[in-house]
Amino acid sequence: MTSLAGLTRLIGHDFKVEALLTQALTHRSHGALNNERLEFLGDSVLNCVIAALLYERFPAAPEGDLSRLRAYLVREGTLSGIASTLALGNHLRLGEGELKSGGGQRPSMLADAMEAIIGAVFIDAGFDVARNMVTRLYAPLLENLDPKSIGKDPKTLLQEFLQGRRLGLPEYSLLATQGEAHCQTFKVECRIPALTIQAQGEGGSRRIAEQQAAELAYQKATQ
Repeated sequence: MTSLAGLTRLIGHDFKVEALLTQALTHRSHGALNNERLEFLGDSVLNCVIAALLYERFPAAPEGDLSRLRAYLVREGTLSGIASTLALGNHLRLGEGELKSGGGQRPSMLADAMEAIIGAVFIDAGFDVARNMVTRLYAPLLENLDPKSIGKDPKTLLQEFLQGRRLGLPEYSLLATQGEAHCQTFKVECRIPALTIQAQGEGGSRRIAEQQAAELAYQKATQ
């Protein structure tokens, strides 16, 4: 584990009890005093802060949109992305097995550590300081947040886009299935006849392939 000075500068908080930060960075594979309890606490603090930020930022948004946005902002992928900007993986304390397998860059591990840090800041300095830290870290994401599209899957986005323009629904067709039964790859085409758009996607399931094709078709339709 490298020096924590750079990390504390990035998160914007100097710990009165530095042992809290050390614990927040400690995976259970490293020892009994790990970050799981802090992660539990940080998850609750994060959900509360994000809910408040969304409530303030989008005063006209209905509860359903706010819930969807919050789910997007607190999900593993978003948290691990923020953790990556902090180079959090370089600071994690891992057991030998996790070190060898590259666990420090695993999205789930980064997301858990990010929540644990939020919990540690809450214990060290209180809710207001934790809220300010979360607000700073999430500022770039909140700046360009679109409550009508963020958090929706590509097929839903594409369908709503077409319906809003009174165009026919997209058509999906399976082009090919490759590989053994336990490890198949599906290739799907998405067509929008009204716009003469065709897009193809691949994935380990037909659903994933359709989502990928829909995303590409949506990009073409909105260019």
